[in-house]
Amino acid sequence: IGAGTMGGGISMNFLNRGIPVTLIETTQEALDRGIGTIEKNYVRSAKRGRITADDVEMRMSLLTPSLDDEVLSDVDLVIEAVFEDMDLKKSVFKRIDGICKPSCIMASNTSYLDINEIADVTSRPEDVIGLHFFSPANIMRLLEVVRGDKTSNEVLATCMRMGTGLGKVAVVVGVCRGFVGNRILSARMRQSDDLLRKNAMPKEIDRVVFDFGFPMGPFAMRDLAGLDIGWLGDETPDKETDIRHQLCALGRLGQKTGGGFYDYEEGSRTPLPNAEVEQIIRDAADYAGVMREGISSEDMLKRMIYAMVNEAAKILDEGIALNAAAIDVIWVYGYGWPTYRGGLTYYADQVGLQNIVDDLDRFSKEYDPELEPAPLLRRLAEEGKSFGEFMQPG
Repeated sequence: IGAGTMGGGISMNFLNRGIPVTLIETTQEALDRGIGTIEKNYVRSAKRGRITADDVEMRMSLLTPSLDDEVLSDVDLVIEAVFEDMDLKKSVFKRIDGICKPSCIMASNTSYLDINEIADVTSRPEDVIGLHFFSPANIMRLLEVVRGDKTSNEVLATCMRMGTGLGKVAVVVGVCRGFVGNRILSARMRQSDDLLRKNAMPKEIDRVVFDFGFPMGPFAMRDLAGLDIGWLGDETPDKETDIRHQLCALGRLGQKTGGGFYDYEEGSRTPLPNAEVEQIIRDAADYAGVMREGISSEDMLKRMIYAMVNEAAKILDEGIALNAAAIDVIWVYGYGWPTYRGGLTYYADQVGLQNIVDDLDRFSKEYDPELEPAPLLRRLAEEGKSFGEFMQPG
């Protein structure tokens, strides 16, 4: 349900495996656009020799476009991929609950929202699950399978088996805002934003992350995704100090408009620093009464990476991830963690958890109280244990 970027990409996963897909939209225009994008992707792959013209024809023949929800009455699995808005998703699930057959699995592709809240609007929460595909969904291998409080064992097992059958790396996660991957990403974003306000320019922050081994830094990544994702427009609070708001208000929405935190020459994805953007950053700090100070590259990197480690410890303590390895797999396959560093928690174990706790204690006093070491992280350090040794109770 939903023929946008995610809906189209998710559909391609099934079509590629010879599984029929019905793609549903609310308007013919949106439906035609979604079908057209899928076909263009396949034609492009055929021109590059990755698939044949017969493959394109066969896969497109398995795709049925529709404007009528009633066609869902006999399907085995529904994946909702509409806009990331809780009220909208609830309305979709209320509607399909009355249409789908009793054995149908009802899944949401939400990347942040509460699966339990979505499930509770249905008469069968045991059949509701989260299937968080990563964009572009037809390419990215990671699939977070989000188990709700009432999701049945059969539904969970079926979705895990389906995920691996699609060629995905499927990882079970629990319910919290952002699940595992995006929750840890949010912790890094908080630090990169704080560094931007108080200490450094985008190119400096991105450089230390890139040099660590990521394919791109946090601000180049935002430009790629689009700065207008989640932007509140005129409803944005603290407009004078919100740097992203000011960029969006200027029409600098990222790569798609030729400029965001960086400039981009036509046909190029290479980020180029922009003097006007850097002045906006300084002015926002002045308006907020922030005295910008220098910071070492080492501390910049540690603040971002150790914030991720700290969030990982909280996730483990809450039982959102089954073990540390699950977190590492998610960050390697979904977020570009440099594989030669062995995964987020593995890297933390190599650095030494006590060393990380010591730095976080310092950072929480100097920069951000949110960097106070998580109880589990501090406990493991005090006991001389590693993330790899941690096991969930029971």
